[in-house]
Amino acid sequence: MGTGTHSQLATFVDLLLDAVCVVDAEGRFVFVSAACERIFGYTAEEMIGRPMIDMVAPEDRARTLQAAQEIMSGRPNFHFENRYVRKDGRLVHIMWSARWSETDRVRIAVARDITERKRADAMQTALYAISEAAYAAEDLVTLFQQIRQIIGGLLPARNFAVALHDAVQGELTFPYQATDADQATARATMEALCAEVVRSEQPLLVTAKTSGKLSARLRAALRTDPTLCGLCVPLSSHNGTIGALVLTTHAGDTVYTDEDKELLQFVSTQIATAIERKQLHTHLQRTAEYDQLTDLPNRNLLYDRLEAALARTRRKELERLSLLYLDLDKFKDVNDTLGHAAGDLLLQEVAKRLKRCLRDTDTVARIGGDEFVVLIEGARLPEHASVVAKKIRAALNQPIDIGEASMHVSASIGVARYPEDGKDVNELLRHADEAMYEDKRRQETSPPPTNF
Repeated sequence: MGTGTHSQLATFVDLLLDAVCVVDAEGRFVFVSAACERIFGYTAEEMIGRPMIDMVAPEDRARTLQAAQEIMSGRPNFHFENRYVRKDGRLVHIMWSARWSETDRVRIAVARDITERKRADAMQTALYAISEAAYAAEDLVTLFQQIRQIIGGLLPARNFAVALHDAVQGELTFPYQATDADQATARATMEALCAEVVRSEQPLLVTAKTSGKLSARLRAALRTDPTLCGLCVPLSSHNGTIGALVLTTHAGDTVYTDEDKELLQFVSTQIATAIERKQLHTHLQRTAEYDQLTDLPNRNLLYDRLEAALARTRRKELERLSLLYLDLDKFKDVNDTLGHAAGDLLLQEVAKRLKRCLRDTDTVARIGGDEFVVLIEGARLPEHASVVAKKIRAALNQPIDIGEASMHVSASIGVARYPEDGKDVNELLRHADEAMYEDKRRQETSPPPTNF
């Protein structure tokens, strides 16, 4: 083939929209077509002699090297996909067709830029995954963990955080933060970005090129991390800005772009909807299970926990389970003399004192009016319940200040022990209730010196 033919063939190759690359046995570029500069950002002179693997995204290098070995062993690959880091720091998705020439000892490959297609596919997948997570996640933390994984499939992020904004209180909280570097610095940076985005309700793209456009306050906050690349978008819904989502990495890894900002903004609306849906579900679930006045478990949740505790205790023959049924003495007098608002404050203080008397593994529930039930699980000695009852009496007998009034509280307490006093939930509660009324009758025949 003549020199002119070679030259003409090279010209034709350079007209192709896909890139043609030739890599030697050591993995270095020996030829690249003109399209490489459009796809990768480097000129042919900058790529020739450079190791191919240096341009591959770090997360894709291991499987890229494995694919290269398979091609060099004689197995062509027609649809291999990986990601490259452009000269400007952006990621591009590439689909390769490649084969090995044993005669020339080179790999010949054609590269097609499929970034836009991958972005569109990823966005649709992400939206579906976020919607699924909103229904499947057990709680907000689990939802945030799943969102992080979903976003990680779209954009690289060393650090990730979700901020929620309480417009009534004017508070910004961070229920989820994940960092893999200097935690204190990374968290301070993400908090500063989120605060700015919630305040301005505008997305932020932080790179070396955009840093001059940031507010002086934000530049000062980011001064400790000069190589930072950040992306922060508001979480907006019909209720306004409910928080912010932030990703950060460093310039040595990947640089975020305006396209990345638009992508994150697009999915952020779905994320905000998912968060609000989970918050509503959590609120409704808590309303169904907790007493609104004292924030203690209600009767329904007590029954669930008692059933579960009984099942565990039956499997552990050496452990015991006890119930304390507690009723405040002459509580009606408080409502009649000081009013229902004072009675509510008294019940709230009693709830706090009861919780302080118990272990974290115990449960205290308000089952109605001035009646409380304490579930003690895992005690090995039957007298443990009596010790707790004595502790509760002492705690309640300490003065309680309600407005200008100071009072001492006494309570009637009945105890039921498993298995002596009952084998199931109803038997135990009935026995504890009867024991409580018996204790109340004893106190009425021999009243304490002080009461309400």
